[in-house]
Amino acid sequence: MTERSAFANEFSATIRLGLPIVTVQLANMALGFLDTTMAGRISPADLGAIAAGRSLYTPIYILALGILLAINPIVAQLKGNEKPEQVGGILKQGIWLAILCSIPGVLLVRNTSGLLGILEVDPTLIPIVKGYLEALGWGLPATLIYLAVRFMNEGVLESRPGMYSAILAVPLNFVLNYLLMFGAMGFPKMGAVGAGWATCIVWWVLAIGFWTFTYTRKKYQQYALWGPFEWPRWEVMRTMLGIGLPNGMSLALEVSMFALTALLIATLGIVELASHQVALNFASITFMIPLGFSIATTSRVGFMAGKGDLDGVRTAGHVGIALCTAVMVVTALIMILFPGWIVRIYTSDPVVMSLASQLLVLAGIFQVSDGLQVSASSALRGLKDTRIPMYVNLLSYWGVGLPLGYYLGIMRGWGVQGFWIGLIGGLTVAAFFHPFRFQRLTRAMARERADN
Repeated sequence: MTERSAFANEFSATIRLGLPIVTVQLANMALGFLDTTMAGRISPADLGAIAAGRSLYTPIYILALGILLAINPIVAQLKGNEKPEQVGGILKQGIWLAILCSIPGVLLVRNTSGLLGILEVDPTLIPIVKGYLEALGWGLPATLIYLAVRFMNEGVLESRPGMYSAILAVPLNFVLNYLLMFGAMGFPKMGAVGAGWATCIVWWVLAIGFWTFTYTRKKYQQYALWGPFEWPRWEVMRTMLGIGLPNGMSLALEVSMFALTALLIATLGIVELASHQVALNFASITFMIPLGFSIATTSRVGFMAGKGDLDGVRTAGHVGIALCTAVMVVTALIMILFPGWIVRIYTSDPVVMSLASQLLVLAGIFQVSDGLQVSASSALRGLKDTRIPMYVNLLSYWGVGLPLGYYLGIMRGWGVQGFWIGLIGGLTVAAFFHPFRFQRLTRAMARERADN
């Protein structure tokens, strides 16, 4: 097979696997989109409360997600190595890991609102944020169990089941938001807090439904899902945590940069926070496309690594990086050329519209960097290489992005725009180092193979 045909075949495989995952990510993002847009129709305080609440919740959620994402490359390599009977044991341990992660996760989610007072956020937001986070906290165990089952499915190169479940969640979330946020059909009008309870219910429905679907599929009998009951096994947990904990920290470092940036912006005023939330929410939606393809890249790289196909590993990684970067070039152009049209989807407040439009242009600038860093780090994850990427993210986001944003936004008085320039700087540093690491690692693997 020629290099061109290998690239084309891998491109096709990544698209087939990745498109359903992109749909999953967009559907999950739609839950936050519905919360944001529906809260914007109630009051700026409700919109700001969801922005602040999400900023506190998301790093905790992402840390747990990153830990559980270790299931994907482990299962993918087992499939590539033709050991499907071991997949069921990995899933069982993954569900135990989800349960164990949810215990501190729930406690943290339900008790982080105290940070708002320390950061001198508008006091009118604090009780709303607290109620919103308490509701989200009760849904976190279901969220993590759902993720464990989903990552197993994607690791065995089956992404459509997750897509179907996520698509069903969107109308359910809309109906529950309408009932609980606006007080329709006799329900109490709860505003942003109602959005939190709606999300909680949705995740429990998803977790139960997806688990039942996966465990009743005849196609999955080869994975021995219905083996004997297992308590947590330390040797498996240690492997998962060895991959997942640095990966979770790596993702959390990026997300926490955005989260702390939002909390610092909240000290500037409700208009600034609402504008930031509008721009960040749309940028996050577009990011779901390369994120979905990058998860597919993890599966494809892991599968090829399990087969012992080094050329396949490099091709899968390069395809994923090229695909994600190309997507982000398109989204960058949309943000830069049509910011006003986008902002009108979220709000009719002229002050918020003006500032959010400026931020969308800045978001467009960092799109390509974001696509490069997420795809390359995902290719590394497929090789179970997560520790060095964690250090890179620590340097990029907390050594460059956040300090630069604080310096420009607060010390130099550039306001919210200064914080966004800091985000651009952090993502650009990560976009350089992660692809470089993948190239260096695969070349070292090739030299080692040649020497042997």
